[in-house]
Amino acid sequence: MPQIFQRGANKLPALSLVGLLFGAVFVIGAVWYYFSPEFYEVGYMPDQPVPYSHRLHAGEFGMDCTYCHNHVMASEHSNVPATQTCMNCHTLIKAQSLELLPVRESWATGEPVEWVRVHHLADYAHFSHAVHTNVGVGCETCHGRIEQMEVVYQAEPLSMGWWLECHRAPEEYLRPVEEVTTMGYSEMVRADEDTYQAYIAANLARIEAEGIKPPQNCSACHY
Repeated sequence: MPQIFQRGANKLPALSLVGLLFGAVFVIGAVWYYFSPEFYEVGYMPDQPVPYSHRLHAGEFGMDCTYCHNHVMASEHSNVPATQTCMNCHTLIKAQSLELLPVRESWATGEPVEWVRVHHLADYAHFSHAVHTNVGVGCETCHGRIEQMEVVYQAEPLSMGWWLECHRAPEEYLRPVEEVTTMGYSEMVRADEDTYQAYIAANLARIEAEGIKPPQNCSACHY
């Protein structure tokens, strides 16, 4: 009786197994990358109801972050500035600008401007701005170089692994509290090796003296 399958068909089980293994590795790799915050959250830049330019206000004008976000040193949550804050300047500056029409309407009606949130944390994760800013974690550490952004976007993944990197080596991220809102501070201390090593040494001494121990246990952020 003639053979139905050629002799080369004996290789099919082995080839199928190899293909299955490579396929599984590819799927795992694709999920690991494309389902990670580094891929689908970093760069998120929603349209806002008012074209507010951080590059202009925080960059060219040098406005301090806490002028608008004035609760970051005292509250768990960073506040979006009230319309009153905007109108402190814009009753006189560009008072008739069409781009600022939603702000003027908010001022007239008392209804808040519907700003679109940029940075999202899962409901099961807890984060306190005050805890971090009062120990010397700079705004740019989490939010990037805001003063260079025409439109604000998410610069960091804000993932659990990303947070743990900071909590495991706080000496690489702390700064004097008075420098919390200083943009470019991180680049300055890393400008040369001697400056960087002095920065690390000062932070290690401060961590020891002040007993700064960022928690790494689950209940620190999930409770």
